[in-house]
Order: sequence, then C-alpha cells, then structure tokens
Amino acid sequence: MSESPAQPKIEIRGLNLQFPGKSRGSTVDVLRGIDLAVADGEFVCLVGPSGCGKTTLLNVVGGFLPPTSGKVEIDGEAVSAPDPRRVFIFQENGVFPWLTVEENIGFGLGKKPEAERRAIVRQYIEIMRLSGFERSYPRELSGGMKQRVELARALATEPDVLYMDEPFGALDYLTRLRLRAELIQLWQRIDPTILFVTHDVEEAVQLADRIVVMEQRPSRIREVVPVPLPRPRDPGDPQYQRLRDRIFALMGLDPLGLDGDGG
Repeated sequence: MSESPAQPKIEIRGLNLQFPGKSRGSTVDVLRGIDLAVADGEFVCLVGPSGCGKTTLLNVVGGFLPPTSGKVEIDGEAVSAPDPRRVFIFQENGVFPWLTVEENIGFGLGKKPEAERRAIVRQYIEIMRLSGFERSYPRELSGGMKQRVELARALATEPDVLYMDEPFGALDYLTRLRLRAELIQLWQRIDPTILFVTHDVEEAVQLADRIVVMEQRPSRIREVVPVPLPRPRDPGDPQYQRLRDRIFALMGLDPLGLDGDGG
C-alpha cells in the first residue's frame, strides 16, 4: 500500500458493513476492514470486480449508508448524513428533464444573488462547450452533452468533495475520452477532492493520482497503487501500460480482461 496523507481530507478507518441475510438473524459481509486516507484535492479511483462493493463504499463515505462499525471522517468530522458541500454524480443520468440546460446548471445556486448566479451559469456553459444549448431540454441533448450538464451543475456549486459513480460508463468510447480530458482540466482548475468509481482500468490509469483496488465481497482493499505519470497521459507510454497491466493482475485478469490463467 502507498503511504497515507499526513492530514487527510477523507479518513476511513476499520470500516465494516453488513446487510441482513436471507434467513432470520443472518448477515452478509459487504465491506470488511476498509482503511483509506485521501488527501485534500486528490483524485482517487476505486476499481475491482463487479459487485465487490465500490458503489456501496462511495455511499457510506457520502453519508447515504451508515457503516456497521468503523468510522468515516471528512475534515476531522464524522460523516453521518449527506452534506451539500459534497456532491454526487450517480451512474444514472441525473439531469432534471423538466429544466433547461441553464436551469439545470444553476439549480444549486439559488442562494446566490441573481447576477452572480447568471455569471456562474454562463461561465460553465462556456467551459463545457454548451453554448447555443442554454434553453434546450435534456431530451434534446446527446448522452455526452447531458453528462456535461450534470458535471457543470455539480462543479458550479464549488464542492469540496465530488463523488462519481461510473459517470461515463454508458457513453461511447470517443465521448468518454473527451469527457475524461475535460474532467481533468476542471479538477485542476477547481481542485475538489474526487472519489471516482469505475469498472474501466484504462479510465482509472488515465485519471487517478492513486487507484484503490478492491477484492471480491466481502470486500477489502487489496492494494493502493500510485499513478506517478504527468498529465495528460499517453496510453502508449510503456509506464502507463505497465501500471494498467499491474491493475489487471491485481484483479486477477490479464490485459485482455480474461482470467489470469487465460480462461
């Protein structure tokens, strides 16, 4: 495991989560002994086998699920519920279909003066290349444009933590590449702490400062892998490819996505 930050933004210690089992009085271990520290402004990706508990861990850290035992703290305070300073982008598209692009982006800015709110919305419309679609509704947008709207809405509120659950998983390959690059540019500009769940190892290596590899349920952290590559990252770089292959190996797969024994 890599070293933990000295003064973490997010600290998870001894985290265990159990769900009720099918038979009376039984339980199912979902997360077991999770320890992780995330620095302020760090970009951390969670990867692991399907169903291993990546999204569940994200929901616990975000305050949507209480742990069975252990602790989650942000800025030294225990997490007990969702916090408006910390924003989720879920796997399912979360834009509001009854609001226009500019209304969606400005949704979380209602407490700001009107002139300031309009300026922020205009800024993010330009940043996310949505000019000309300000008064369009989500049904009139492509999948990639909807994700741009959702990302703009999340970042317009200037969150200190951003939780992202496979936000690009339903998009085509080229759109995913563009949105990854745009996300990195926005993250470098605004500097939130990001916890990003993905099933895509290439995506994790392209985005993360560190990659948390989780095991099959009951899930533990198998290893935390630093990604010391400068951005933007070249998938053809031998070091990039070695890191990608190492993550696959930790997950018990070869680079083609097959079992490690080739089966």
